[in-house]
Amino acid sequence: MITLIATDMDGTLLNENQEISEANKQAILDAQQQGIEVVVATGRSYEEARYVIQEAGISCDIVCANGAEVRNKQGEIIYQAGIESARAKEIASVLKETGIYFEIYTDQGTYTENYEMGVELIVDIFTTANPGISEEQVRQSARERFEKGHIKLVDDYGVLFEDASKLVYKFLVFSFDDKQLALANEKLNELSGIAISSSGKENIEVNSLEAQKGVALEKLLKDRGLSGENAMAMGDNLNDMSMMKVVGRPVAMGNALDQVKEFCPFITSTNKEDGVAKAIQEVIQQPAK
Repeated sequence: MITLIATDMDGTLLNENQEISEANKQAILDAQQQGIEVVVATGRSYEEARYVIQEAGISCDIVCANGAEVRNKQGEIIYQAGIESARAKEIASVLKETGIYFEIYTDQGTYTENYEMGVELIVDIFTTANPGISEEQVRQSARERFEKGHIKLVDDYGVLFEDASKLVYKFLVFSFDDKQLALANEKLNELSGIAISSSGKENIEVNSLEAQKGVALEKLLKDRGLSGENAMAMGDNLNDMSMMKVVGRPVAMGNALDQVKEFCPFITSTNKEDGVAKAIQEVIQQPAK
């Protein structure tokens, strides 16, 4: 019997309009009514994730920034796994040497040195999750990140590393240049103590080894006295793989990468077709054993 359900956001829980559909919302509420824990696990910051989830009328734990932060239903931080300042400086230095664009996620918000590239990065993530969506629609959503204060401009990332009150959660790296992206990935892989994943075809995500969706999910399961064997996780991209490896029922979205589909014994419909709702209804309608 499934006792906990974890779902990714972009390309999974969210449809092409970056919204939680009525069907997905109802399925989550039905699961919660049956006593099943529901967790949203995302690469987004808490503020970016919370806004969409609350708009849909859902209350649940949220794993943010790929597992660098976990918040309970009340919005309280119950787990953090940041990148220590010296290592963050080293990562930034490597990325600066390649000339590639990157953003920095912290416990006090997300920062960029370049507004235009910040918009392009989110356009890439959204269009990767939703092929065929209107580019202007996506760009408007990307610009809203700045308008709503979900991302902040700084002149120099160095001020973040020198501020002892800020904990660095994640580096989100982006480029349309395959060679530049490959070089950045190669250089990052020479560093120890970091987890490297991706949530889009032109990006790289860098976290602490302790900041992965799977690590955070394991901690939540342990805290609640639940077994991973009785948990389900749904996702579409590489940064979802770590949590799929710790559950008994890993489910790939119909729009997931081939690598994710090859790993998962269960495949649901796409995010445009309420795949999350269908996967949830399938397990909550199963007779108890």
